[in-house]
Amino acid sequence: MTDAAIPPVLQLRVVVEATDFDAAVAFYRDSLGMPEFLAFAEGDDDRVVILDAGRATLEIANPAHKRAIDEIEAGGAPSPHIRLAFEVTDSEGATRRLEAAGARVVAEPVVTPWQSLNSRLDAPADLQITLFEELLGSEERASRAGFATDEGRSGA
Repeated sequence: MTDAAIPPVLQLRVVVEATDFDAAVAFYRDSLGMPEFLAFAEGDDDRVVILDAGRATLEIANPAHKRAIDEIEAGGAPSPHIRLAFEVTDSEGATRRLEAAGARVVAEPVVTPWQSLNSRLDAPADLQITLFEELLGSEERASRAGFATDEGRSGA
C-alpha cells in the first residue's frame, strides 16, 4: 500500500461526558448493543469506555437541511447542534428496546423521503439520537431523484 492509499483520517471518535457513567454505559453498550472496544481507568473515579459503533461518518447539514430533517423525523421538534444517528437493522424494535431502557421517544419511527425508517429519542448523557433503518440499498437510493453529490448538483 502506498502512502497515497492511506486515508488521512482513520477513525471518528465522539467523546461524551456522562454524569451517570454506569447508566450511559448500560444504555449504549447493553441496550443499544455497541460492543466494548476498550476501557481505561486511572484512579478511583477516572473511567472511560470506548464502544464500537461500526463505520462512522460525519454528516454536515446546513441550517435549512437540519430544519427539514427535524420536520421529517420529529414533526418539527428542533434537534440540538449535535445529534448522534445509529443505523440499526430494526428501527421499530430498537426504539422500543431503548425506550424500555430509559430513553424518551421524541418521535416514533417514520419513513423518510430518503427511504429510511427513522425515530428520534432523548438518551442518557444528554444526547439526542436518531435510529435509522435503511429500506433501500445505497445504489438504489442513489439513483432516486434528489440524491447527488454537491459536484453532481452544480454540474461541475
